[in-house]
Amino acid sequence: MRCCSCFTAIVLLVVLTLPASSQEKVKPVRMGCGMMTFDTVPGWGLRPDGSSALGSTHGGVVIDKAGNIYTSAKKGVVVFSPDGKVIHSYLGKDYSNLHDMEIRAEGENEFIYGARNNDAEGIKFNVKTGEIVMRLPFPEASGLGLKRFSPTAITVAPNGDIFLSNGYASNHIFKFDKNGKYLMHFGEKGNGMKQFNTAHGMTLDTRYEPPRLLICDRNHQPKGRLLHYDLDGNFLEEVITGLGMPTSVSIQGDFVSVPDLHGRLVVLDKSNTIMAVLGHNPDPKTRVNFNVPQDKWIEGVFNGTHGSYWDADGNLYVQDWNVDGRIMKLVRVKNAD
Repeated sequence: MRCCSCFTAIVLLVVLTLPASSQEKVKPVRMGCGMMTFDTVPGWGLRPDGSSALGSTHGGVVIDKAGNIYTSAKKGVVVFSPDGKVIHSYLGKDYSNLHDMEIRAEGENEFIYGARNNDAEGIKFNVKTGEIVMRLPFPEASGLGLKRFSPTAITVAPNGDIFLSNGYASNHIFKFDKNGKYLMHFGEKGNGMKQFNTAHGMTLDTRYEPPRLLICDRNHQPKGRLLHYDLDGNFLEEVITGLGMPTSVSIQGDFVSVPDLHGRLVVLDKSNTIMAVLGHNPDPKTRVNFNVPQDKWIEGVFNGTHGSYWDADGNLYVQDWNVDGRIMKLVRVKNAD
């Protein structure tokens, strides 16, 4: 399948030269191609006065069984309905700085697992009650004696084992059982084939049987890449390279969304071939740039793509690493040419 980029969005910049907040009516921007064609939803997630409901964002996105969208910000976790209205939030010191999130149904309940980079822990909390049922501090039982613990990614195996990446520090990935008991660790910092130069994002790759860990090696040189490891911490393969700075991964069926901090989102198929590149930012001054204020956002153009998640209909929700807090909804276009 051919690769495509969102050149449609770039062309539309001719008519979208004003920042989104200063236009009387911002039109949707179409991006992608073929079965991975999407339209933006202007103003999705903004308050009635047009301001962001999030504050600064450096986190992820997940969706519960009811279709509600959870996105993490510096101040905590904000919950949106599918039409972009805030319906709930978990704010304060227990929920702040969730750099990455996963959501899992366990019995009758759903739980969010979060990696808190600035708070040196992983957490697990009930999405209905907000009760924190588990904390994962640095595992002293590992014997590593690290000076810094700054978790960037978390995921959960089918048996409940938890994987927590120390991506902003030692680049070890720690494995715990479902009750939080330390089991093992693997990985090390470096630029070799089996090393991590910022193990930034991670998820369970359910496209394979048995499932694997799909890990973003964000700062690998010369270009960022994705890696496969088995659930015992053994290196399997380099999945794809040349991705810029891949920050996280989200799976739906055979497809993977990969936000790239360079202001784009890459979609892969099951063969890990690039199907589409969404929201490509042609301006090097506003790529990998946290400090793009809301009045400088451009519809259909990303700045520092950091988190994404698919809903049941194949729509994407994308979060930018951004000073004012940016989250965007991309609606999948059915039967696109």
